[in-house]
Amino acid sequence: MPDTYDPLMPELLDDPKLIPPGITYRKEAFDHRGQVFFDLVTKVPDKRCYFCHSNRILTEAEPWATDEDVHLAAGLTCVDCHRNGLDHNIARGYEQEYPASANPSEPASSCAVCHEVGGLGAPVPSHPGIPPVHFDKLTCTACHSGPWPGPENHRVKTARAHGLGTHMGKAKDEVLPHIISPVFAQQQDGRIGPHNLIWPAFWAGLKDGKVEPIAIEIVRQGAEMIAGKSLPRSGDWPSLSTERIAQDLAFASNSGAVQGQAVYVCGGRLYRLDGAGQLVTEDHQAAAPYLWPIAHDVRPAAQSLGSNSCEDCHATDSAFFFADVEVDSPIASEQSSAKKMVEFQGLDPVYTKAFAFSFVFRPWLKVVALGSCAILGVVLLLYGLKALACLVGVLAGKD
Repeated sequence: MPDTYDPLMPELLDDPKLIPPGITYRKEAFDHRGQVFFDLVTKVPDKRCYFCHSNRILTEAEPWATDEDVHLAAGLTCVDCHRNGLDHNIARGYEQEYPASANPSEPASSCAVCHEVGGLGAPVPSHPGIPPVHFDKLTCTACHSGPWPGPENHRVKTARAHGLGTHMGKAKDEVLPHIISPVFAQQQDGRIGPHNLIWPAFWAGLKDGKVEPIAIEIVRQGAEMIAGKSLPRSGDWPSLSTERIAQDLAFASNSGAVQGQAVYVCGGRLYRLDGAGQLVTEDHQAAAPYLWPIAHDVRPAAQSLGSNSCEDCHATDSAFFFADVEVDSPIASEQSSAKKMVEFQGLDPVYTKAFAFSFVFRPWLKVVALGSCAILGVVLLLYGLKALACLVGVLAGKD
């Protein structure tokens, strides 16, 4: 099948010489009605999924990685869990998607369904010694999926965002979008699970409390008019300062191209000019990070969080609660900022820290408790012997 090439926006690629491939169909493969036969198989090889569903941690040397987890090691394939019909509506397996999904196999594709009834030969875990509150507050994936959390999060690339393994693959590590993982955050159902995260950054208009993004080409034209030259497209964030943002917002407001007040969103904050023309920042829902759950690279029980001890999560320096989550921003002065993981979990940071601090003394508590029991046992033994002596005296007829 020959390729045709169309130079479609080559400036967006890392190397302008790389041109996206196109496809021309062989007419002889079609019948007189314009139909063609596709040889579809019921057991789809996993490698077909990896072109779109693979990832790479930037700190690792591998060019890209697949989600070869405990399920694939046990002989399962991707389509054993992610089933679909002719409509290609693939079951994703998230319990909170059941009401919205039209796929009839969706309710039977989650972790809980297989591991509660032993579907597809799955082991039914008993979780001995784990307090039940964990199953109310955490997803299965919180302990069993994704890379092990560290003091700082990783930046990752995904096949869908960066074209891993394709001709259009974005090779440079700093190329956008910057995806941060894993972030243990609260889901819509209230439970905490691992996520990928992107911090939004865009120019917009603010009207009646609502933020409406401005088309990027309009922004670029305005920025080039201010700069008096064409701006390079490196694939990474442009270098911005608060002074430059204030200048661009003033220009956008005076140009009349923005509905409402011109604003800039980045790093979890909304930037705007006040009545005196000074740059101010505020919280806004439009500046909140975008998160989506991750579930693969599933680890067995021996490699799950908590397999070593409770301190895997409940230590004062535990990455699960207290890792630094990078706040990605094009503003140079904000690029070293971070938030603690607990801020994404709907928990009180002070209480969480105090609760974790209690685990420092729990080993001593066990020692004190065992020592107290030993002393109490000795005291009871002495009084028992004394009571026995009295009893013997009474039985012997002595006063």
